[in-house]
Amino acid sequence: MSSFQLRVNGRLHQVNVDGHMPLLWVLRDVLGLRGTKFGCGVAQCGACTVHLDGRAARSCDLPVGVACLSEITTIEGLSRDGSHPVQQAWVELGVPQCGFCQPGQIMTASALLAANPQPDDAQIDSAMSGNICRCGTYPRIRKAIQKVAGKGSS
Repeated sequence: MSSFQLRVNGRLHQVNVDGHMPLLWVLRDVLGLRGTKFGCGVAQCGACTVHLDGRAARSCDLPVGVACLSEITTIEGLSRDGSHPVQQAWVELGVPQCGFCQPGQIMTASALLAANPQPDDAQIDSAMSGNICRCGTYPRIRKAIQKVAGKGSS
């Protein structure tokens, strides 16, 4: 066991865990932030996406010993009240179906839009390609991103 200081959603946390423990389990089991989901465990589905220093990252295979060097934002930290433009677009366009993958989808989309406020369809598809949605809500996801980028209709 080692002691790590994590800055998560703007707050400092001290955790005593194995440095190889995936960030996902520290977030969920140690800090109680359950919005980030476990999907595949091998960083292929996107359900576990969080932001590290504003960039989308898969937390299921990211050791806490590496993640502790970054500012970490989870879906809970994106906005306290669901007022982030991506969250609002998701609701307005009825994006979620089962909802399981949506925290990861939202975190990936918000990182994309922070880096590129007006992505074209190819850039949206590229950024979102690693996030799997079993319900197939991809067209609504793209429309929500377009809406936030000012390219979609209400």
